[in-house]
Amino acid sequence: MMIQLLPTELANQIAAGEVVERPASVVKELLENSLDAGATELQIDIEQGGAKRIRIRDNGAGIARDELTLALSRHATSKIKSLDDLEAILSLGFRGEALASISSVSRLRLTSKPAQQAEAWQAWTEGRDMQVQIEPAAHPDGTTIDVQDLFFNTPARRKFLRTEKTEFNHIDDVIKRIGLARFDIGLTLRHNHKVIRQFRAAGSEQQQLQRVAQICGKNFASEACRLTLTSGDYQLDGWVAAPQHCRHQADVQYFYVNGRMLRDRLILHALRQAYGEWLGDERSATFVLYLTLPAADVDVNVHPAKHEVRFQQSRQVHDFIYQAVRQALQQSLPTPAQEPVANVAAHQYQTQPSSEAGELRVAGRSPLPAAFTGSGSGTGSGSKPSYSQTPQRPLGQADWTALADAGPSSATPKHHHADANASAPATSTADWRPLSVLNGCWLLLQQQLPSASRLACLDLVSVAQHCQRRQLQQQITQTGLSGQPLLLPVTLRDSAVSQALAAVDGKLLARLGVLCQQRAEQVTVQQMPAMLRQGDVTALLWQLLQYLQGVSTVPDTLLDWLAERATPAQFRQTQAEHWCEYWQQQLQADTEYLVELALPAVMEQNHASD
Repeated sequence: MMIQLLPTELANQIAAGEVVERPASVVKELLENSLDAGATELQIDIEQGGAKRIRIRDNGAGIARDELTLALSRHATSKIKSLDDLEAILSLGFRGEALASISSVSRLRLTSKPAQQAEAWQAWTEGRDMQVQIEPAAHPDGTTIDVQDLFFNTPARRKFLRTEKTEFNHIDDVIKRIGLARFDIGLTLRHNHKVIRQFRAAGSEQQQLQRVAQICGKNFASEACRLTLTSGDYQLDGWVAAPQHCRHQADVQYFYVNGRMLRDRLILHALRQAYGEWLGDERSATFVLYLTLPAADVDVNVHPAKHEVRFQQSRQVHDFIYQAVRQALQQSLPTPAQEPVANVAAHQYQTQPSSEAGELRVAGRSPLPAAFTGSGSGTGSGSKPSYSQTPQRPLGQADWTALADAGPSSATPKHHHADANASAPATSTADWRPLSVLNGCWLLLQQQLPSASRLACLDLVSVAQHCQRRQLQQQITQTGLSGQPLLLPVTLRDSAVSQALAAVDGKLLARLGVLCQQRAEQVTVQQMPAMLRQGDVTALLWQLLQYLQGVSTVPDTLLDWLAERATPAQFRQTQAEHWCEYWQQQLQADTEYLVELALPAVMEQNHASD
């Protein structure tokens, strides 16, 4: 079989397979060309979901008559001229393939007039060799591209198009993304001659927020937190929804890098981590964010449709996004334990009450569901709320009957310290069988005895804190805690903080993984241990310094506090079973961590009948 060059038409159609997936792909490519040409007004007309017609008119720079032939040729572009240009690309397009690819699978006409040209000209291609034909036309300054009968010559591609409504929804999504990317342009979208969307150019921040409300909804615009952060050459700004206002669908997730819309796994991971335990499994991160960084630090020449990028310093980008979003979210949480210090100079720091100094506090526990309250089910709520809590269904008679009929378990359970007001069941050597996690922080257990069946709830938070305390004590004694550098060092200018830091043993701070630099009354926090790095560093440092005043060793109260910070507020079933095993094996099933439950009458009757 001989090697030969592919015909121009076939080569363009192959390229179109990568660039032109559906009508929305055509709209995206053409709009990006218009924006690169400096357009400030865009009119998009769609017919039959884009399958019949896509027409885009702009008021950009236009294309000169002598360049129209090149404009419809492959690998022809005005945006780059050398490899250096490619490595520092800021334009949305640069491949020079879009117009040639689109014209190979549709009937395309390009009409354009630069301001300095006396008349407009129209170009189109025809024939197997894709020869470009041009003729005079009437047109104002700017460019109009008219794409008709998409995939008319590739029936296999056309039959994979979805319904008119579905295809138009994809086009509408592209328009929304462009609308959020460029507040300075006006857009009008029509479908079958009916105006669907119309955005005026937004100059002020209030006008920008109005456009955000049009696209993302009024609730998002009114409840979202404004975010602006700069560190060196990196800048992140935009809006993020507080965890309690996040949507169940991932339909409001817009992220732009140097003005380019994309969905990158590294960015999504950083955002998901920033929301962390506040989000839960039933909600999705909700955001409109803009990352600006040097063009040379990001490679956009990765994907034919430019949906993906590579970062030169991916870890640094990840941590920058994480910390910026995390700080913004902390300011939105409606709880004193999580609110940042609003005024450092006024010493509004959170201090540890001395009355609780000798006890390990339980953080983030939800009360037991109403179905389990009664004799012995008393516990207090903790200080760290979780937005991943979901209402638990109360157990009905059928559930209790099923529990009563369940046989003894061969499973062995795992991990800490319960409420002082909770009643403790009598000690027994029989294994407890884990049944279900309640409110994320209690594990329902069943113990099958010869004469009866007993139910109790294991305090997972207390068990986990017990384990964390042991591990922290061992690490501090042997090697010290590993500190993690802050991507954005926190600077405090306050005499109280400076005096408290001066009174603390520097070696003790180092063993706790804390690194601070002090100059006069200015303190710069550069490193914190893992359990404190993700919180409000200002408030947490002040609390830490209070524990260390006048001591030469780590006090028990500080170990308790660190263990609380290191313990999650919510547990999955597998995690709960792990801590149940720890409780049975390492804590010898200490009943201090249990809250016994009274069995309903239905279970008493079942056992009596047995």
